[in-house]
Amino acid sequence: MRSLNRLSGLRALIVKAKSLYFTRLWGMDIHPSVNFSLSAHFDRTHPKGIHVGEESYVALGAAILAHDTTRRMYRHTRIGRRCFIGARSLILPGVEIGDGSIVAAGAVVTKNVPPGSIVAGNPAQIIRSGIKVGPYGRLEPEP
Repeated sequence: MRSLNRLSGLRALIVKAKSLYFTRLWGMDIHPSVNFSLSAHFDRTHPKGIHVGEESYVALGAAILAHDTTRRMYRHTRIGRRCFIGARSLILPGVEIGDGSIVAAGAVVTKNVPPGSIVAGNPAQIIRSGIKVGPYGRLEPEP
């Protein structure tokens, strides 16, 4: 059976093109080193409110919102450096994810997340603090 790794270069090119589309056309603040799934959703209703820091990863189906139509709210949503946003998670408008934090899959983040934390659940709660992560939110082993 042939490996899909031979398509990784094509995927990287598509992600780069989509990143340029978000930053240049929509005006989002997404660092060039950010990696994301092609099925991740970035709010295009208030695109200037999306900020994603360097070496962060947004997994498949995750949604990052910067507006709430029902409350006529338009806020800046920030994801720090070296964060991991899990699959199918939801980041609500005005939330700030601190540097080096991990958002678990399926989490609904309604409040700010302090740096170096893991959050999970609906609504998301801190389940661990003081973590160390590497690039793209990879959890580093404890000494």
